[in-house]
Amino acid sequence: MAAQVLIVEDDPDHADVMADALRKPGHVCTIVSDIERASDELKHGSFDVIVTDLRMPSSGGKLGVMPDGSDAGLRVLDAARRLQPHAETIMVTAHGDVPTARAAFKHGAYDFIEKPLDLEVFRNLVDRAAQTVLLRHESTDLADGDQLVQHEGFEGIVAGSEPMRRILRTVRTVAASSLPVLITGESGTGKELIAQAIHRNSSRSKGRFVAINCAAEAENLLEDQLFGHVRGAFTGAERDREGVFEYANHGTLFLDEIGDMPMTMQAKLLRVLETGEVVRLGSNEPRKTDVRFVSATNRDLKAMVAQGRFRGDLFFRINGSTVALPPLRERREDIPRIVRHAIARFVEMMAPGSAPFDITDAAMMRLTSFSWPGNVRQLLNVVQNMVVTAVGEAHGDVKSGGPGGAPPVLDTRHIPEDVRSEDDATVPESASEMASLAGTSLEQIEKRAIRETLRLTGGNREHAAKLLGIGERTLYRKLKEYGLR
Repeated sequence: MAAQVLIVEDDPDHADVMADALRKPGHVCTIVSDIERASDELKHGSFDVIVTDLRMPSSGGKLGVMPDGSDAGLRVLDAARRLQPHAETIMVTAHGDVPTARAAFKHGAYDFIEKPLDLEVFRNLVDRAAQTVLLRHESTDLADGDQLVQHEGFEGIVAGSEPMRRILRTVRTVAASSLPVLITGESGTGKELIAQAIHRNSSRSKGRFVAINCAAEAENLLEDQLFGHVRGAFTGAERDREGVFEYANHGTLFLDEIGDMPMTMQAKLLRVLETGEVVRLGSNEPRKTDVRFVSATNRDLKAMVAQGRFRGDLFFRINGSTVALPPLRERREDIPRIVRHAIARFVEMMAPGSAPFDITDAAMMRLTSFSWPGNVRQLLNVVQNMVVTAVGEAHGDVKSGGPGGAPPVLDTRHIPEDVRSEDDATVPESASEMASLAGTSLEQIEKRAIRETLRLTGGNREHAAKLLGIGERTLYRKLKEYGLR
């Protein structure tokens, strides 16, 4: 794997030698020379492996370091364990410091290595540490969400990024309770899939899951959908009909786009949620219902409450627990997973029995770098369009494939023009995205962007420069300026 490596070393020549040794297998290295800069990187960056010297010049007692700097490396290990808990740490030490280095294991070190470095041994040690991180992620993914299409209760969800792993852990927790759940997120982020996962992982999984879109119905029709009616309640009501509250009894009712519900309907919904009773249109007889209530919105309900456009009492009633889904642009590492799963699914739909199409690195890079204002829904539509185009090029005979009988390969030419164009408009950052950047220096933001782009491209500078919209020479200069290798 191409790992993100932080090298903490006060000797610039020695740091460059280590970085050059790790760059050959594709690792992306950030170099800092003291504990203060190391702490800053650990707070703002994301690393797989941290390599630190044991002794560094005195830091004036800052961050708990001894005046002689003899335990600076141990303080780095402590900071890494606190700020980068998923990373592995390696201590570099002189021969006479071996006993102290062994004590580093108590501070969570993966291993230590003595100076002068055998670069081959050093490279293998970092590779093993990076592989440990990768295996840990894969193990967590199997438990918490990577390719969850294969996991009972999470059908349809393809995820593995840290934000989504946290969300899926939350889903498991809230599913076991009876609390109402409010799912928030931009349009197309998969709110209904999360609602279905909550239902499937709950004690009501054998009951019905019923979904209603509040924005798709006129107010009178929505009331009828929710509560039902009796015969003669209005013109055309020729027989009694139960609403979805009764239909979903002992199951889960999911109201999507609840922020679009008219105020008069909000009052009626609140009464049902408080009493557990519905009254059909045209009737005075209350009927008991028992449903798990899950709702979703792409609106800011708190702001709507402040503006008087959403009832505060209803907001507090439906917001027993909140699941906030990030936009796709904030979890780009999931895009290749989603793309490959979608390709296999659409090929199977159009040509059952065919091998999944492959996709070129250039096409995957373009899909990964696009802003996706329509989120997962838009990505799936684009992938389906690509597969349809490729099937059309093969005249429907995808089983015989191209040269050598191989199935077609999706390339950038299959990507729709509005996505393929380099001039796509970037959507504004979300509030959470802005909040995560607040107080972060422009240098750190730029460094993070370069680091993550190098990770995405596997260390390919040409591709990274293209995605960043800068020249290769500019990228090379910034790599030197920021201590990146």
